[in-house]
Order: sequence, then structure tokens, then C-alpha cells
Amino acid sequence: MAHLIESEPPQPSSFDPHHPPEKALLADCVHCGFCLPACPTYVLWGEEMDSPRGRIYMMQKAGEGAAPLDPTFRRHMDNCLGCMACMTACPSGVQYDKLIENTRAQVERNIPRTAADSLFRNLLFATFPYPARLRALAIPLFLYQRSGLQSLVRRSGLLKLTPRRLAAMEALLPVVPANFRHKMPAQSAPLSKPRRRVGMLTGCVQQVFFSHVNTATARVLAAEGCEVIIPQDQPCCGALMMHSGLEDRAAAMARSIIDIFDRAEVDTIVINSAGCGSTMKEYGRLLRDDPQWAARARAFSARCKDITEVLCELDPIAPRHPLRLRIAYHDACHLRHAQGIYRQPRQLLAGIPGLEVAEIAESSLCCGSAGVYNLLQPEPAQKLGDRKVTHLLATQAAAVVSANPGCLLQLMSGLRRRREKTLPAFHMIELLDASIRGISPEQLLQKTEPTSQG
Repeated sequence: MAHLIESEPPQPSSFDPHHPPEKALLADCVHCGFCLPACPTYVLWGEEMDSPRGRIYMMQKAGEGAAPLDPTFRRHMDNCLGCMACMTACPSGVQYDKLIENTRAQVERNIPRTAADSLFRNLLFATFPYPARLRALAIPLFLYQRSGLQSLVRRSGLLKLTPRRLAAMEALLPVVPANFRHKMPAQSAPLSKPRRRVGMLTGCVQQVFFSHVNTATARVLAAEGCEVIIPQDQPCCGALMMHSGLEDRAAAMARSIIDIFDRAEVDTIVINSAGCGSTMKEYGRLLRDDPQWAARARAFSARCKDITEVLCELDPIAPRHPLRLRIAYHDACHLRHAQGIYRQPRQLLAGIPGLEVAEIAESSLCCGSAGVYNLLQPEPAQKLGDRKVTHLLATQAAAVVSANPGCLLQLMSGLRRRREKTLPAFHMIELLDASIRGISPEQLLQKTEPTSQG
């Protein structure tokens, strides 16, 4: 009689049972390595566990109970920028976005952080997603900048004595506009026969520190025949929380956003911030377990579009005037990789007469901004920013353009570290707005405040 072979009982997963990384999604990775040169942290360090392939391997081992959820596991997951460039590079269609988001939620629930790390993160997440708090914070920041104290502090070298995260936060401060209390009107009428009724997301940081981008967005939509509905007192979309593993808080904010835009009865929800757009398009997955909201969230996400998608769907009716200017276009990662939007911004910029668009080398590699990554992980973020600035300067452009203010702040900070003259920085919708209104390059460049002071 054959001897029975005793096998080891399967080890329990190191993950808790709430939304662990899905085994089927993990199995999609064939460990080919195409993701390696696309991954910013692998490019910096050449460390396998700081590549998408390596992180997926760690997830698999933790799911098998063969690796613990410990500070080492957390460190490699924290190192990920979440730029999703690996998804663009992957020939197997690995859905890394779903894997890293589920894993980060596991990390936040199961691996305690140090008191200092927790305090700093709590500070960020208690401030950035709340426009009213940002407006209150804008008052001392406005005085700090306009009084000349910021320039004095930066020249004095005092920032070298402060913790790196606080120094990074100061280095990335946008210029606080004088109208930081400004709120968009509830409605903007089309300038021609109405073609579409759209709702517009105003964002959190965007509506306080970059309200001019929202104003330009509404003007362009109106010029192209859109009735623009702007729900007042919009909450945060939950992007920062969703990308940082704070799943419950992200879900609560998603429900609020869905409810306020559903009541607005719009055809499309227009988004002009890449990170917000990638999150709102995934509300169906975020709320998949909620029987009252799952179907509603899927329907809502299907109506969410980036501003470039909407404008490319509409045949242009507003005349474009020449804008003779050489600009460098920087791809925001959550637009190019997370949403797969690459052609549309270039198509719209190509429609502006006289505009010369220069591509930045290594265009698919993240600049290091990545939401709040440049605040949480300032050292690798600055290395990536410096790398991107080198390529930016090589274009010899007169201005830099992107679809995400965070990227522009990151590039301006890198220019200051190089002691280079800060370039004017624009959201791409500002160039369309200038062309439609017939503003000259000189007027455009003169009217723009620098993105940050120093």
C-alpha cells in the first residue's frame, strides 16, 4: 500500500479579509520586466522590491501567508508613487492600480506607523481635502509671502534646519492669490446655441489656489456651447484618501460627490485635475460592496470625463486666434497612465495657431509630484523632479504646460533648486482660453503670477 504523503496545511493570508489584493489580478503578472524601466523608483534605485514586479511578488507572498505585513513591506509600498506608468508599459494588462490601492488599504489597517509619521499624515489629510480649511490657512500664507518673509527665510538657510517633510512643504507652496476667497458662480451660460449641459468639479486645492484654472475652464466650455453647472460647496472627491489607503474616508466623500452632481442633473461631469478624474472614474469599484450606491456609482463614473475628452468630442465652434509661443508639454501621470489620455491634450494644443509644442524627454516618467508623494517622500521626489527639470530646460521653451497643478509646482521647485529662472507655468486649458479670447503671448506671460515665490 502506497504511503500517504502528508502535505503542509495552507498558511492563512497575512492580509485581513476585507478587499485583499485579488489573486486573479496578481496572477496576471508574468514577471516579464517590461515595467522596470517605466517605474520611477526602480529607475532611481534598481531595487527589485521597488519595482511593480517586485511589489506584486511581495503581495503574492503576503497573500499566501509566506510574508508578514511588517514595516519592510510597508516601506516598499510607500515608496510607490502610484503613477501607473507600469500599466502603460505592461503587455499583459496587469491592473496594478487596483492591486496597489487594495494593498495600501491593508497597510493602513494592519501596520502601525510611527507617531511622527502618523501626525504628519493626519495633518495633510485633515487639511488638503477641505477647501474651507485651506482658505483659513491661506490667510497666514498670503501674509508670509507678500510681506517678503518667505524670500528672507529661503535665503537665510533656515529651511535646512527643519524636518525634510516640512521643508518640502514650504518649497512647494503655490503663490496664494489675492482672491483666494473667490468662489465660482453656480452657472455659466453658453455663448452659442446650447450643445451640452455639464457639471464642473472645482477641486479642493484647485479652487483655493488655482481658481484661475477653473475660471478658464468654465469660459472655454461656455465658448464651445456648454451650459456649465457648478454645484456650490463641493466636497473633496476623495482622491488623496483613495490613493493613500484611507478607503472608508474616500468612499464617504465619493457618496457626497455623486449625490451633489446627481441633483444637478447634468449630462457630463467635467474634471480638469488628473488625479481627481482618475479617482472619480473608479467610484464604481470603490463602492462595489454598497448595495445602495454600487449601481449609482457605476452610472456616475460613466459620465465623468477629463476636460480634454469633452472638448475633443465637440467640434470646435469658437475661433482660435494665434498664440505664437514655444511651450513644453508635461504629461500628468494620472492623465496619461491612469486614464489613458495622451492624444487629446496634444490635439487641442495643435489646434492653436502659432503654438509650438515641445515634448519633454522621458515623458512617461513621473516628475515626483504624485499627489502628496513629494511631501511624504521628499528625497526620491526631488531626484525625479531634478531629472525632469533637466529635460524641461533642454526644450528651450518659454513656458511649461500640464494638466495638473501639482506637477507644475513640482517642476518650479526643481527649477529653483537649480537656481534657474522660474518659467511661467500654465494648465493647458489656460492656453485654449487665451487663444479663444485673442490674448497675445506677451499679455499671457505678463499677467501670470509665478507659480511659487522664492
